[in-house]
Amino acid sequence: MTDWINFPAATDAVPGNVADSDRRGLIGWLWFTAALVFLMVVIGGATRLTESGLSITEWKPVTGVIPPLNEADWATAFEKYKQIPQFRELFPDMDLARFQVIYAWEWSHRLLGRLIGLVFALGFLVFWARGALTGRLKAQLAGVLALGAIQGAVGWWMVSSGLDKRVEVAQERLAIHLLLASVTFAALVWIATGLRETKRRENVGLFSKILGVYLVFVVLKQIFLGGLVAGLRAGMTYNTWPLMDGRFLPPWEHLFNLSPWWINFFDNVTTVQLQHRLAAYFLLLVALINAVAARSPGASRRGWALVLLVCIQAALGISTLLLAVPLWAALLHQAFAMIVLTMAVVNARAAVNRPIG
Repeated sequence: MTDWINFPAATDAVPGNVADSDRRGLIGWLWFTAALVFLMVVIGGATRLTESGLSITEWKPVTGVIPPLNEADWATAFEKYKQIPQFRELFPDMDLARFQVIYAWEWSHRLLGRLIGLVFALGFLVFWARGALTGRLKAQLAGVLALGAIQGAVGWWMVSSGLDKRVEVAQERLAIHLLLASVTFAALVWIATGLRETKRRENVGLFSKILGVYLVFVVLKQIFLGGLVAGLRAGMTYNTWPLMDGRFLPPWEHLFNLSPWWINFFDNVTTVQLQHRLAAYFLLLVALINAVAARSPGASRRGWALVLLVCIQAALGISTLLLAVPLWAALLHQAFAMIVLTMAVVNARAAVNRPIG
């Protein structure tokens, strides 16, 4: 009756006659790609925090890899930036030297995205040609490749929201962009972890299996909410903890002062910060239940390790808030969110995996 929760292991998708070197190669390639996505998330955070994301006002998937190479090219790029509201309203005194700095951040972010796509696509083709993939794994990897393509389009959709009537990108689009990167990262970790050989079956109950998978979704939801906080600069307000302006819960009229009511969950600084705080408490609670419910030593170790990581991440978030979001703290908080996600995925994968051999 519980077979549905025993998701097929990625190991079952690898042909039995594939050499160990191919298996190791697949795992190494997937973890390397995941590391690049991790770096992409961090650089994306730096791009946002340095107000660099709108410095390139065009989307050129192929030719955009070449930055301005001479004075005339730089002057043209700068003139295009001067046409958008962000320059006119926020940085009217910006000079070319400053523009070159923010351009470098955005160009590096886009270049890394192209590199990730190239590394993944080439690896996919090589392992396919070597016969190291069967139908299930091909489908899984094709899905990751599709996520990457969608992510590129969503990235431009996000940037385009700040080129006309806004001085920054729409926070909901930023959150979706971050969420998609996190889902891609989680998928890579999930597949790579499943490719490891498991010699011993752990005593994992149905409740722990469901809870392990649910934890991954809770972490992803919290990352999405963090994207909303970042996009709204909500961390620059209510710089106290655990109270917000002297209260655990702000007044109702502050939480729902926008109309229609549902828009407060995306556009209201107070509501967005509160839901990010409450989601963090909920994540810690679920992580604790997962650790306590573990039956085997391995599951227990993973569960308590996840609790520790969630506590560290919460401390980083509180510190970032109390310090009014300095660049180093915000980047560390964002990077550590991906570490928490890694542990959550590894924990869930181990819980639902079936042993081989």
